[in-house]
Amino acid sequence: MDKTALLKRVPFFHELGETEIAALAQHAVEKTYGKGEFLFAEGDECKGLFVVVRGAVRILKCSASGREQSLDMQLPGTPVAELPLFDGGKYPAAAQCVDEAELLFISRRDFDATLRQHPEIAMAVIRSLSMRLRRMVMLVEELSLKEVSQRLARRLVTLAEGKGRKTGAGVEFELAYSQQEIAAQLGTVRELVSRTLGRFQDEKLISTDGRHITVHSLPELKEIASGLKK
Repeated sequence: MDKTALLKRVPFFHELGETEIAALAQHAVEKTYGKGEFLFAEGDECKGLFVVVRGAVRILKCSASGREQSLDMQLPGTPVAELPLFDGGKYPAAAQCVDEAELLFISRRDFDATLRQHPEIAMAVIRSLSMRLRRMVMLVEELSLKEVSQRLARRLVTLAEGKGRKTGAGVEFELAYSQQEIAAQLGTVRELVSRTLGRFQDEKLISTDGRHITVHSLPELKEIASGLKK
């Protein structure tokens, strides 16, 4: 694995020079995790910086009753849990691999030493934290102000516009996650996701075949997502 080349592809480090990238790569360790395996649990001491190379890692919180809320999904080229590197606190949420995943890991001590020698890295981290804060603000807005039907419609619209393929029947795409995982991302339960998908099918907005979704009326889904239509 060419660690320098991999780190160069990370948006987190795009604007860093060769010297800074090489300094980080020198301390990066390759790690592989299985599907469902945790990188760390909520409340664990911060170990260091993880960067996703292959696979996906979801950031989640779990209530005492076992209900999960997905906060974010880290895909290849994104860092995991950079905040505790700076505030000295424990991990505020858990990180779990969605599928088998490959990551680069830089220990907290090595990252801190490298940061002191190359302060440009700090600006890259600040940009990453700023983007994460924006996503958290959007998540709070969705959970507090939008109904499940709006949240699910918005997710379907995003997937249709981002990954969909236009056909004679509408816009087709594959859901990458199970209904349980989607429910966790939307801050609800699987039964409500299933019921809402069923309602969308009854209204001829979509049709489903397993995880294969065909959106028949994107404008109507957008109206539901925006709250203009119930």
